[in-house]
Amino acid sequence: MKHLLSTQDLSHADALRILDTAEEMATVSGREVKKLPALRGRTVVNLFLEDSTRTRISFEAAAKRLSADVINFSGKGTSVSKGESLKDTVQTLEAIGADAIVMRHWGSGAAAQLADSGWIRSSVVNAGDGTHEHPTQALLDAFTLRRHLALRHGTAPHGTDLAGMKVVIVGDILHSRVARSNLWLLTTLGAEVTLAAPPTLVPVGVGDWPCTVTYSLDEALAGAPDAVMMLRVQSERMHDAFFPSAAEYTRSWGLTDERLGMLEANGVEDAVIMHPGPMNRGLEISAAAADSARNTALEQVANGVSVRMAVLYLLLSASDSPEPSTPTAPSAPSAPSDRKATA
Repeated sequence: MKHLLSTQDLSHADALRILDTAEEMATVSGREVKKLPALRGRTVVNLFLEDSTRTRISFEAAAKRLSADVINFSGKGTSVSKGESLKDTVQTLEAIGADAIVMRHWGSGAAAQLADSGWIRSSVVNAGDGTHEHPTQALLDAFTLRRHLALRHGTAPHGTDLAGMKVVIVGDILHSRVARSNLWLLTTLGAEVTLAAPPTLVPVGVGDWPCTVTYSLDEALAGAPDAVMMLRVQSERMHDAFFPSAAEYTRSWGLTDERLGMLEANGVEDAVIMHPGPMNRGLEISAAAADSARNTALEQVANGVSVRMAVLYLLLSASDSPEPSTPTAPSAPSAPSDRKATA
């Protein structure tokens, strides 16, 4: 695997391979010393040209737990703010010694453009590109859901998918790269996905997507979902009025205290609430829902480190020789076999 750019391009086997590796990586978090030597001598650059807290810190923690060297680079206070091109920036970073570039960019398709450009030899991980995709967020969401499904069935999550799960994604679908990445990945893993949003926040062409669309959140909750994923209203990307007011949005589309009660009454017994963060309390989610034991937001953050460890390991553990390097820690995953790169 050379790059991770999109969940739409991940096969069922690809996705399970990442999730199963993440399960192995999760054991590191329970140790006194949370380190593996798997990527010692490798350098990971976090190139974040758009604001981020959770994703950047999560990738940094993941790389350091694998013993990689980490360079954090942002657009503010650097030559990018002086007009330096992306090409010159990434070539400079590779000259410094980057083996992988984890990039967040405001432009949709930027990560794929970088990977296909021929400018660099480094692996590229898409950490969010415009309104296009955010693959590692979807992978950590799927990891979280898979663990809950395994707990329900009393089985180990390793090797299993999400067949039979019903997931509702709610809110600003139009501007959400999280929604897109989750839709492709969750359906690949066998889940049934419903998008619930105001008509103004549903993308054109959604009829061709592998999902059900409803314009009533109450109707979606009445369908007894296993998980409800609330999306942040991305006001920074909105240049027009997509709904009358914040109060009207909350009344119709927010996970209010009343809808929390509806989920508990109509949903399955262990139905969960998900949110990629940051949460706008009082807008898309009430304080009671945000603080509910059903809310997996912090669990998702913790799982994100394991998933990103798995992604970096699978991208960088293979050397130029035919046999990939293997972590020396006893509970680390075995070295991955070569396969076609994900584009």
